[in-house]
Amino acid sequence: MTTVYLKPHKEESLLRFHPWIFSGAIQSIKGNPQEGETVQVRDSRNNFLGVGHYQIGSIAVRILSFRDEEINDTFWAQRIRQSFEMRCSLGLNVPGQNNTYRLIHGEGDFLPGLVVDIYGDTAVMQAHSVGMHKERHRIAHIIADTVPAVKNVYYKSEGTLPYKAPIETTEKQDKYLIGGNGNNIAMENGLQFHIDWLRGQKTGFFVDQRQNRSLLEQYAHGRKVLNMFCYTGGFSVYALRGGAHSVHSVDSSAKAIELTNKNIALNFPQCTSHKAFAMDAFKYMEQSHDTYDLIVLDPPAFAKHRDALRNALQGYKRLNAKAFEQIKSNGLLFTFSCSQAVSKEQFRLAVFSAAAQTGRKVRILHQLTQPADHPVNIYHPESEYLKGLVLWVE
Repeated sequence: MTTVYLKPHKEESLLRFHPWIFSGAIQSIKGNPQEGETVQVRDSRNNFLGVGHYQIGSIAVRILSFRDEEINDTFWAQRIRQSFEMRCSLGLNVPGQNNTYRLIHGEGDFLPGLVVDIYGDTAVMQAHSVGMHKERHRIAHIIADTVPAVKNVYYKSEGTLPYKAPIETTEKQDKYLIGGNGNNIAMENGLQFHIDWLRGQKTGFFVDQRQNRSLLEQYAHGRKVLNMFCYTGGFSVYALRGGAHSVHSVDSSAKAIELTNKNIALNFPQCTSHKAFAMDAFKYMEQSHDTYDLIVLDPPAFAKHRDALRNALQGYKRLNAKAFEQIKSNGLLFTFSCSQAVSKEQFRLAVFSAAAQTGRKVRILHQLTQPADHPVNIYHPESEYLKGLVLWVE
């Protein structure tokens, strides 16, 4: 096995079980590893540190195990089984009530570079590293053997694999690895949703907002709700079940609006209190003369890397300021950031600045994050990416 040797004192983060090794920490490599190959990592004194996937780029190695063990079928089966058992213990796999959840959350489940979401009888898998891409068939079969409901495994990594990775174009293509044509209607907390894992964003649905959607349902009764960046209409469906007076859903994607309308019709066939608009969020808020009792701001990541951080924070400030201008007295604002590069403190400061700019009195009712099936590895704080606030606006 190829061995990667670190520079003196560069092993300190690994001794704290952080799973990333940056290229600048490497002193030498014994061997000629191909991208995605499993390598052994040692410190400058030749002490064993871990085994992981080698890759070209800033993050040079993603650690799979801090033990000197073989990364084989037994290893993969054990890790995937542990992840599934945790989801079962959380009550996320309940027939007739919930069959939608994240099975594997990358570093949060000690499998860096791998994401798997379950939608009924279909698992949707994304590889974010070449190492996980090379293991895709083995992982798919273990998932199908581990999760009784899964009959299909769809591989959706065309847009998540490293852009310059040495992988044949045909290998990158999204496709079923097992089965095919699974039932694309999944259930979350008793509500049904069409999941478009073939053409939709991420794996087809934002599973990470499940608990936050439930919280919104509790506040929706009698309110006029605006759901910005609605995507497939998750918050809108929950608001309607919560007894909202009316709901407006807005997204720049016409396909997203089409799917939102399908999900509303799936759960509330005779609904007349919902309207959807295919329009840019900022343009809608600038042109709309409506005011709302409850506004949801759940935009896509404004900053996917730290170079874009300043512009992202300005974007959050501008967006939240528009919401503060359009929300009624004693209204509620559910506002989120899913940008990993934006810290909780930075996001809160951007929202604070927006509130101060508009002069509204604002109180924080809830501070929100990702649900338990998106666990945060205590040694890898970067895996905590979703930040949210529920604000009472006088």
